[in-house]
Parts: sequence; C-alpha cells; structure tokens
Amino acid sequence: MAHYKAADSKREQFRRYLEKSGVLDTLTKVLVALYEEPEKPTSALDFLKHHLGAATPENPEIELLRLELAEMKEKYEAAVEENKKLKSKLAQYEPPQEEKRAE
Repeated sequence: MAHYKAADSKREQFRRYLEKSGVLDTLTKVLVALYEEPEKPTSALDFLKHHLGAATPENPEIELLRLELAEMKEKYEAAVEENKKLKSKLAQYEPPQEEKRAE
C-alpha cells in the first residue's frame, strides 16, 4: 500500500511540474489542432513535431540560406527604390503619353 502512495505522489508531482511549465497546455493545443484538421496528415507524429517546432534540427546550411535570403531582399528593395527614382527622373524628360499620341 505504501508503494502505491509513493508512486502516486511522484506521478502527481510530475503532473504538477508539467502543468506549471506549460507542457500540458501546449500538448493539448497541438492535439486539438490535429483533431480539428479536416484532412488528417499521413503521419501524426510529423504533425506533432512540426507544430511543436521540432521538425528538423537547425542545419548550418539553412542559416546561411536565411542570411543570403535577407541580403537578397535588401538588394531587391534597393533596386525597387532605385527603379522608382529613375522612373520619376525619366518622367520629367518625357512628354506625357497623351501628347505623344497627338503627334
């Protein structure tokens, strides 16, 4: 009988620990999301991993690609801005479209 009490006590402590750290809430939310998914995924475990953020470990190549993407986005934004400026300059020197058609 004493053995059951010790086991129940440890189990209850662990349950409180999980509740306090938010693990139970997070697991519940992910499981509810899986339950509410209209088309069930082929792998429930992959679904859980994905929604818990543990789908794949970080790879150094992925970080390099993220940095390259950020750099390319900056270059793109700069090119778009330059394009706008050049178009406005060009508009100063070209007659409006209506005047061209009249000629």
